[in-house]
Order: sequence, then structure tokens, then C-alpha cells
Amino acid sequence: MIKRRKSKQIQIGNVKIGGDAPISVQSMTNTDTRDVKSTLRQINELKDQGCELVRLAILNPDAADAIKEIKKASPIPLIADIHFDYRLAIKCIENGIDALRINPGNIGKEEHTKKVVNLAKINNIPIRIGINGGSLEKEFASLDIPLSEKMVESALRHIRILEDNNFDKIKISLKSSDVMTTIEAYRLMAEKVDYPLHLGVTEAGTYFGGIVKSAVGLGTLLAEGIGDTIRVSLTDSPLEEVKAGYMILKSLGLRQKGINFISCPTCGRTQIDLIKLAKEVEKRLENFNKPLTIAVMGCAVNGPGEAKHADYGIAGGINEGYIFKKGEIIKRLPENKLLDEFINLIQTENI
Repeated sequence: MIKRRKSKQIQIGNVKIGGDAPISVQSMTNTDTRDVKSTLRQINELKDQGCELVRLAILNPDAADAIKEIKKASPIPLIADIHFDYRLAIKCIENGIDALRINPGNIGKEEHTKKVVNLAKINNIPIRIGINGGSLEKEFASLDIPLSEKMVESALRHIRILEDNNFDKIKISLKSSDVMTTIEAYRLMAEKVDYPLHLGVTEAGTYFGGIVKSAVGLGTLLAEGIGDTIRVSLTDSPLEEVKAGYMILKSLGLRQKGINFISCPTCGRTQIDLIKLAKEVEKRLENFNKPLTIAVMGCAVNGPGEAKHADYGIAGGINEGYIFKKGEIIKRLPENKLLDEFINLIQTENI
């Protein structure tokens, strides 16, 4: 059982972050925010995948204006991603945004940050201080200390700005494209403040490599009890980010959404097309939301025994297979009938 770090709790829309709230999964749209229809379509797709918070890029005043219409129809809370122009943050607050993400390294003068903070305080809008290892202010980038420490020092300065304005609805991220730098930065920050932490490895890469980096970085921190909300950053569909986020949380027993899928590696005992079968089972149950453990095992020698904790499972044979429940074999079928019968059984018994 993972003992989570104690943190303050904030609320973005109807989603609580920190404290004893579940670790939330979020993503970011890749549409042009000015295109309200396309943006809402993707937000709804993300919501259907389980996304609980969504961030939108606010590149110009027109994008900030679009927030008003998007907010009216969005099924999940919205976070405005602001770079360079503090006036965009102000406009987003006025248009009903649920939270802000500001990168202090490029938002501009301290007085601009204060203007945003004051309006956020009036409107009860949380702010994420988003520190990125690649865009630190010059005063911190030039320090002769490890990058992780530079990132923490930058964050602490901006925390003080908010606190000096009597603002404490704060969330913090300290992202680097380097996994160990990210881990070290979050560990340091976790010791210094009790604000909730948004975890992520920035610019993690394309699908496979990005998931590996994120699983190592986020998984290490989550296993240590650090982290209150996560985003898996991939050069891929935002829907894949949400799927990966839940897989990381499920692997640590921190969230249970949908199927917990397990399958064994192939070996010389395998007499069935295990790779194809496993992929088909996973695909067919992709949108099945019951919290079941499903196993696809290569042989009857070890399958039911090794996966006896599974609610349902398949064990391969020679051109045939066995369906088992909680380690007990209940059916023996030809390979060409195995998949449909297995899926039908799960769906019939879990309507």
C-alpha cells in the first residue's frame, strides 16, 4: 500500500486535487482553441476516455475569447495554458476558465503576475506554477547547481509571489525532458512545500519511448507517494495520453478504471497465436469499464495457476484454448471459437 505525501487540497471545477482525493488524469487538446467545434469534439472524446481535466493552449486573444463558448459546453474542467502574455490569462478568467497554468519563466514582469493573481483570487481560480527545465529565467539558469535545484529555486520564488498576495490555491509542476532531473526536482519540492504536485515528464517523445519515460518518471514518484495529478506527454493522440496515465496508476494500485489486463510473454511452450489473441482481447475490452482482471496466457501448464487471481482468463493449447475463472477451467474450445466465446462470457456475466 503506497502512503501518499500529505498535501493541501485545491479544487478545479468539480475535481479535487491533493489531500485524500484520487490522483487525477489530465491531458491537453491539440486543436486550434479558436475552433470551438473541433475543440469541444476532442474534449468530449477525452472525457469518454476518462480524462478528468483538460488544458487548452491560449496563443492569442481570439483563443481566449473562445473560452467563453467552450466553457458553456465542456463536460470537464478547463485549464488555460498561458505563455508570454499575462493579458491572455486575465481574459480567460473573465471568460470563465476553471484554472490557469502559467510558466513563470516567460510570463513577463512580476507586476504582471500580480495582476493575474489578484483576479484569480477574486474569482477563486487555482494557478499551476509550471516550471520547465528548458525555459528557466536567466537568474536561475546561470546558477552553478544541478538543473533540478534550479527548477525548485525558480518555483519557490514564484510561490512566494503568490503567497505575498495572500494566494494559496497553488499547484506545482517541475518538468524536464530528462527523467532523473524530473524525479529529483519533484523529490526536492515535496520536502519543501505541501502544495499539490502535477507530475509529468515534458517532451517525453513518441508513443513507445514516451510511455516508457513517463512510466519510469511518474511511476517512481507515485510509488514514493509523490504526486496528485498527472499528464503523460506524448507525441501522439491526447487519447493515448489518458490511456497511458490510467495504466501507470493501475499498475501501482492507485486507480482502477476498466480492465486490468495481464498476459504472459511468448515461449517455446506456446501452441496458440498468443500475440494476436492478446491484442484482440485487449482491443475488444478497451471500453469495458468494469474493474476486472483479465488474463491471456500462453499455455495450460502455467496459465490458470499463474493467473488464478484473474477474474477471467484464457490459456492456450494446441490449436485450442481453455477459459478459466479464478484459476478454475470452465471451458475447452477450438482456437477459432475461443475469442468470441471468451468476450461473450465476460460481457454476459458483467452487464
